[in-house]
Amino acid sequence: MTTPVPAASAPTIRTGRQGRVVLAAAVSAFVVALVSYLVTVLAYFIGNGHQAQTIAQVANYFLLSTIIAFVLLTVFNLLGATRGWLPALAGGLGGGVFAALVGTTVTVASSGTAFTPDVVAYVLSSLLSLNLVFVLAVALVELTLGRRVFARVIAFRNIGRGSGERRVALVRIPASNLADGEVTHIERSTIDPELADEQWDRYCAALVAEGWETVEVPAAPELADSVFIEDAVVMFGDLAVITRPGAEARSKETVGAEQAVRELGGLTIRRIEQPGTLDGGDVLKVGATVYVGRSSRTNSEGVRQLRTLLAPLGYTVIAVPVSKALHLKSAVTALPDGTIIGYEPIIDDPSMFDRFLPMPEEGGAHVVVLGPDTVLMAASAPQSAALVADLGYRVVVVDISEFEKLEGCVTCLSVRVR
Repeated sequence: MTTPVPAASAPTIRTGRQGRVVLAAAVSAFVVALVSYLVTVLAYFIGNGHQAQTIAQVANYFLLSTIIAFVLLTVFNLLGATRGWLPALAGGLGGGVFAALVGTTVTVASSGTAFTPDVVAYVLSSLLSLNLVFVLAVALVELTLGRRVFARVIAFRNIGRGSGERRVALVRIPASNLADGEVTHIERSTIDPELADEQWDRYCAALVAEGWETVEVPAAPELADSVFIEDAVVMFGDLAVITRPGAEARSKETVGAEQAVRELGGLTIRRIEQPGTLDGGDVLKVGATVYVGRSSRTNSEGVRQLRTLLAPLGYTVIAVPVSKALHLKSAVTALPDGTIIGYEPIIDDPSMFDRFLPMPEEGGAHVVVLGPDTVLMAASAPQSAALVADLGYRVVVVDISEFEKLEGCVTCLSVRVR
């Protein structure tokens, strides 16, 4: 079944997912504090010749410091301590030091000891003696395990599902010089700017009608290809990978994309760095498998960096040769059930994919998954849309002819944040 596109409507703004961010910060802090506590107790137990009474003494001594560390790390995580190794190390070290000092101070005060200069000196010196193991444990565990736990909780997509969590799509209004956009594998055609604007409005309206809230990335009127926002940022759960476009003329597009991602809140941001290049149009996610096109826009170093970023999250990255199309997703995309669909004449090697279904039209190679049983397709591929509908999917059809003249497709015009 195909569904006509509704009339254009104004984009809406996504509200943050702060509840999930708070949960991730607290869970990460709890894990770090607990592991640090256990490591400290174990270290003293081993260091004191495996004496059983040591466990109770040390466990009792560091309990308050552990609770304080948990509170502090939760706050630091909310402030962004998990977003990089340096803030994580600083947050862990600062939290461990402060928690150890307060814990030791309370322990001394509870014993009735007066605070003399010698006692203050003892409390401070404990950072290099009694509390050293605890402080180092908090710093190192926050730097390693804490960041991973935070990312895992954030990336757990099902939290909040069924309870009204909103689905967001980043979009970017066409530039005033859209007609100057780059073309590589097709002949340049005349672009109608007014029609392109109208088609973009209807594309956004289709997303909104299907329950997606559209957030506009800051306009870039001087960047001809900026409407193809997919190439600037790729989402993996709540990990946002800011790309490094392979075309020099598109390098500035990532600035606004990163700004928009940061303003959404609750997202972990990573970047593809020089000399790597990566266009989002070369990245196709199918469950835990990520196919990456090795194209004229994405180089081997870009693939390697993405593989390194995604490996800790459980994704498998498979590089796919692309020489007959601009991007991998110019030739293939995936249905909700994981079936790869594509236009064979522009695919280097269909055998790279476990399940492949050829489409009768080039525009039919592209679907945007809007839900478990709903996809968005281009009006230029009616036979393909009928084929997909016959597989039991509801197909929403939009006309994007002006963008197709620039090697664009339905996937290029949005980035879904789920």
